[in-house]
Amino acid sequence: MYFAFLCADKPGALQIRLDTRPEHLAYLDALNAEGRLGFAGPFLGDDGKPNGSLVVVKAETIEEARAIAGNDPYARAGLFADVQVKPWNWVFNKPEA
Repeated sequence: MYFAFLCADKPGALQIRLDTRPEHLAYLDALNAEGRLGFAGPFLGDDGKPNGSLVVVKAETIEEARAIAGNDPYARAGLFADVQVKPWNWVFNKPEA
């Protein structure tokens, strides 16, 4: 099953995002190597700067998905003001499994 992480950055936390980005990308690379990452990328503000994240992963349960979200270096660094983890059904343009 897929789960979407809808993550909103804390106001004024861009430096945390920039400082933690290498660890975050390594975490996503590891999820991808395990076949668990669907896709990921930042939300952008009107100024074009990142202000949140969308990450879609495969997990067996919502608890497992929440653990994946909680272990993201961005989450551990305190970047996010809010993280929603929602079951998600990939209907269109889904890559072959």
